[in-house]
Amino acid sequence: MSGTLFPRERVVVAPGAVHVPGWLPVERRRELVEACRAWARGPVPIRRTVLPGGGVMSVQTVCVGWHWRPYRYSRTADDVNGARVAAFPDWLAELGREALVAAYGEEHGRQEYTPDTALINFYDGAARMGMHQDKEERSAAPVVSLSIGDSCVFRFGNTETRGRPYTDVELASGDLFVFGGPARFAFHGVPKVVPGTADPDAGMSSGRLNITLRETGL
Repeated sequence: MSGTLFPRERVVVAPGAVHVPGWLPVERRRELVEACRAWARGPVPIRRTVLPGGGVMSVQTVCVGWHWRPYRYSRTADDVNGARVAAFPDWLAELGREALVAAYGEEHGRQEYTPDTALINFYDGAARMGMHQDKEERSAAPVVSLSIGDSCVFRFGNTETRGRPYTDVELASGDLFVFGGPARFAFHGVPKVVPGTADPDAGMSSGRLNITLRETGL
């Protein structure tokens, strides 16, 4: 993993997939951490998702706007406590539109991007995320991914297989990653989290938060 002595530059990882390091200032990171902690308490609490085959994901997840379970969305968390998930706030949608401008530029960003759900994943040092596609949404609008806390290896692949070719990207606290267009349905995952690289200034003494904003089209 790289150090932080030198600024990291914006990188186009693949057509439609853009990494913007250090995009979130510390004040915004702190606000997001506080919001995520409130959502984690309910009305649908954070949990480890049970997969259809009986396996349990190592990350802990809480949802806003729509509840995600493998592999569909619903307004109520029928696999947890039956409660309706927290409402998706307007300020989070506006943050998503700002993220598109940062990734794609004013002429290609914003447009009519209207994210209506957020999946918040918490990774401890042992958590991983296997290669997968985000394809439960009816909309093909970009996915906006925000990282806070421990750094990780983010593996961004191709749209055909879980294997190569893929690119490993370091995502550190405050980083933005957007994937849309031809990269919207690329396989991606997190094979490694780096303990001890968290962000105490943002209120994260350990672990990694990943907030993904999506437009469901539902």
